[in-house]
Formats: sequence, structure tokens, C-alpha cells
Amino acid sequence: MDEQATDPAVAADAELPDFDWATLPDGVTATTFAAPSGPLAMISHGDPAAPPVLLVPGATGSKEDFVLMLPVLAAAGYFALSFDLAGQYESVLAGPENLDPPREHYDYELFVDDLLAVLADVGRPAHIVGYSFAGLVAGLAYAREPERFASLTLLSCPPLAGQSFRGVSRIGPFTGLASGRTGAALMVWGIRRNLVPVSPGRLRFVRERFALTRRESVSDIIAMMKHAPDLAAILRDAPLPKFVAVGEHDLWPTRLHAEFAEALRAGLAVYPAGHSPCETSPHQLCRDLVRLFATAGR
Repeated sequence: MDEQATDPAVAADAELPDFDWATLPDGVTATTFAAPSGPLAMISHGDPAAPPVLLVPGATGSKEDFVLMLPVLAAAGYFALSFDLAGQYESVLAGPENLDPPREHYDYELFVDDLLAVLADVGRPAHIVGYSFAGLVAGLAYAREPERFASLTLLSCPPLAGQSFRGVSRIGPFTGLASGRTGAALMVWGIRRNLVPVSPGRLRFVRERFALTRRESVSDIIAMMKHAPDLAAILRDAPLPKFVAVGEHDLWPTRLHAEFAEALRAGLAVYPAGHSPCETSPHQLCRDLVRLFATAGR
């Protein structure tokens, strides 16, 4: 008997339809949170009194990257939340100019402060899922306020400290030559032209999202990812459940993610996906997250 026939999560992921990603599923509530950098667009699903799960998107992403996961996590008994990073999509008005004193660029401190403010508002330890760049932010946030975290999942997170793009398959050796602005332009160009194919509904949403996202936020994030913190040093001895989740066709080779997980003393799962298991393997990812969450506090 094959895996799809025996695992409901695999079967559910195989049957995912194309849909309008801009339309929130039934039961998902949209709100706005006043963060240090400005207003952040948020969505949530589930009982607010249930254990919280905060899913944080990466560069050029948004809270909608998790809309297939929120109902699954809510059905499993969790309060699932997500928000757009400052400068991204519907959080376009949030930025360094709103800080006191104002700053010229988006930086790690801005994103960490916003994340910790959201967690303070949640009011109790949360399970954190940091997607790609947001995995770096989550690790830095843990270093500052570990009591806010019930568990930490790094989803498609850059597995290398320093110039993290140097390990990207095929083009890694050349990425050190590009500035943040050039790297952002290439990333946006590739996504707009669907070089890594996605469904028509997804492509339409992604293109519409770029119409709002501030290009300088993407440029600054790309520059930051060329100076990635050493998460192994931060998290190796962290006494909480840790998990590295990646697609088998991620930007970075699976070998690097496996070494990363070992250095963090974290579990590892590899899904039949690219950089976005939250979009293409959401049921399998949620299955494994729920198992991870159950180990918190043991």
C-alpha cells in the first residue's frame, strides 16, 4: 500500500485545488496590530484561548502563505496567527521611518522588535514558525526573550551563517557579487515570470502582492541575508522543541539543511516541495508541527 493511501495528510496535499489566495478562508479573521515599526496586517483562526501558533512569512511573502495551514491548526486545537512583515504587502505602511528615532533602512532589530511586540500582545508562550528570512528573525528574537517561545520551527530557513546565499544551488558562488538591490530585483523578476512554476491562482496573487510591497524592504532583507546570524550558536542549547522543515527542492541543498538541523540539535523533515512547503505540503507540515507542539513542556 503506497504512502498516499495510508497517510491522510499526503492524500490531502495531493488534492489541493487552485484557488484565489487573496480571499481568506471561512473562519479566518483579519485585524491590524500596532507594532513599533507601524501597522501590521494580521490574520487569525481558532479559539483565542487555545495554545497560540504564530507563523511568520519571509521576504516578498505575506500572511496568506499560511492560509492552507491556519484551518488545519485551528481544527487541531490551536489559535493560529500570521502577519505581514513591515513593508510587505498589507503592512506596506510599516517601516524604519516610523521608529523613534527614525532610521533609514529596515534591519534585523526592526523585525525582531515587531515580532516580540506581537508575542507580548499574545501574552503567553507561542509556537513560532519562521519561514525563510523570518527564521533568522525568530532565532534572534529567541535570544532576546526566550520565555516567549513554546517551540521553534525554521521553515526553509537559510542554513548558513554569514553570506547565506553562498550555499544556494548552482548560483551560490556568484551571489556575493550582487548588492541587496540587485538581488531583490532578480528575485522579483524571477517570481513575476514564474520561473519556479506555481498555479495560475497563486501567480495572480503574487503579482498583485508585489504592487504593494515596498521594494526597499526587499532590498534591505536581501542585504541582511548576506549577514545572517549564527543560529546554531544561539539555539544549540535552547531547551525547547526545535524543528527544521524544508522542501526537497529548496534553494539550498538538503545536505546543508540536514547539517543545520544537526548543529541546532533539531528535528528535520523534508517534504515533496520547493522553497514553500506551507503552500504545497501544508497538511504534512501541520501533521508534523502538531506532533512537535505536543512535546513542549515535557
